[in-house]
Amino acid sequence: MARPDYTGAMDREFAERLAFAHRLADAAGQVILPFFRQRIDVTEKAATCAGDFDPVTQADRGAEEKIRAMIAEAYPDDAILGEEYGEAPGTSGYRWVLDPVDGTRAFIAGQPMWGTLIALEKNGQRVLGLLDQPFLRERFTGTSEGTEFLSARGSETLKTRPCATLSKAVINTTHPLAHFQPEERDQFFAVEAKARLSRYGGDCYSYALLAMGFIDVVMEARLQTWDTAALVPIVEGAGGVVSDWQGNSITGGGNMLACSDRRVHAEILALLAPARA
Repeated sequence: MARPDYTGAMDREFAERLAFAHRLADAAGQVILPFFRQRIDVTEKAATCAGDFDPVTQADRGAEEKIRAMIAEAYPDDAILGEEYGEAPGTSGYRWVLDPVDGTRAFIAGQPMWGTLIALEKNGQRVLGLLDQPFLRERFTGTSEGTEFLSARGSETLKTRPCATLSKAVINTTHPLAHFQPEERDQFFAVEAKARLSRYGGDCYSYALLAMGFIDVVMEARLQTWDTAALVPIVEGAGGVVSDWQGNSITGGGNMLACSDRRVHAEILALLAPARA
């Protein structure tokens, strides 16, 4: 994938880190791809809830080790938060937030609905979100200037599609039985019942499809900071809206609602309101 030169479009400090984020994604993909659709060892992390299956593989750990080492060498004063190896403090005001393989369950099932998530925060504010799907050779980058889609066909700017009402919407969640508590499941089903079409599966790639204009609503629960940090700039950069299920900003993890259109977002929040009363 040929990448554009960012140096004339934004301040040099950020442009350098943006170009560096692309190098991190390239490096992560080189580590991950040899393990995809191979019979590899899968380790289960300690479950946080009864019935949880939280797998990790050598691809997850190896990719995070690689990109953490690259950040430490290039920007030793930047902080790092990653799913596999926790937080390393920094003093520069910048923090990288990493999920080397978001969608490990899809990864071990041989489904290409996973991605590497790389986010950059400056003084606590998200300034960059990157989702890389190296098997499909697709990359999504969200900044204040918009969301860019890179593929073998070149580069294009993404825009979510209009969706005036939930009755016209396509709604997605990764898995309503595996990832929702009973009350959350009931809330999701109440929203889903009013949608035109629902689809399950997708993990981080669902948000890419929303930014591309194929999905209108994504509802997820119990996410972590590394799950959300890169996805918010991608959706918002394409014109979508992201909040928690109460309509508040997503500052870390939690329950996330992403919509292509503010009108359908408002309709869903109104549906969820009785559960908050």
